[in-house]
Amino acid sequence: MRAVRAAETAPTLHPWLVHAEELRVRAGRHLAVDGLDLALKAGVHGLLGPNGAGKTTLIRALSTAVTPAGGSLTLLGTQADGRTDLRTVRRKLGYLPQQFGFYPRFTVREFVAYMAWLREMPETAVPDAVQRAIDRVGLTTQADTRMKTLSGGMLRRAGIAQAIVNDPELLLLDEPTVGLDPEQRLDFRDLLRDLGAGTCVLVCTHLVEDVVAACTDVLVINEGRLLFQGTPDDLIARGGQGDAGDSPAERGYSALLRRHRSNA
Repeated sequence: MRAVRAAETAPTLHPWLVHAEELRVRAGRHLAVDGLDLALKAGVHGLLGPNGAGKTTLIRALSTAVTPAGGSLTLLGTQADGRTDLRTVRRKLGYLPQQFGFYPRFTVREFVAYMAWLREMPETAVPDAVQRAIDRVGLTTQADTRMKTLSGGMLRRAGIAQAIVNDPELLLLDEPTVGLDPEQRLDFRDLLRDLGAGTCVLVCTHLVEDVVAACTDVLVINEGRLLFQGTPDDLIARGGQGDAGDSPAERGYSALLRRHRSNA
């Protein structure tokens, strides 16, 4: 993957691209997001939290895949309350879930083009947009390879390509580096920095070092609530030599969770 000039994005009139107050979202019968407040502008935001913290459920709500059970959620200036037509918002979204479906016989190019069509991109703009997205994730030489023959890392990169094909205003990536080798992860960090120049990017991951290296803002949630939001340096400052972790960032993250659990 190689970083290229970020696409020009039309200025928005609303101050927050994502704004939530007392947000509640269910995963089945379980209230996975419970009273969460959130405000995000353009930039790269890293989302951390232990298993079961509500990260994926939050991402699904921001992607409009699920409707909030309570509270308020505004996406790109539009209320996402289950009563509003979100078609315009969905055209401006990019979303990579943990697991995504595809037709095995599609080539990478056909897959990304199909996702562009689902987002109602102008037909004349699709071929160039598809090629650019494929180039950005480093799959240029695999563009006409069938999806079913790709390695796990290449599949993940194809998933990232479909998520960015429409130059989204809001980009949601759930565990995007699964299957990427160390060199590809470094390239992905460069791509994130490039995308964050004009897009609100939310990256959900367990890899604290990826967040610290590529994100301007860090969020930590647990039990469906926001525990922390600040810069990578703010997170690092929460830890000390006695805390668990192999790096200052991991120690800050583990210290934050330990203190929350001790006060619960």
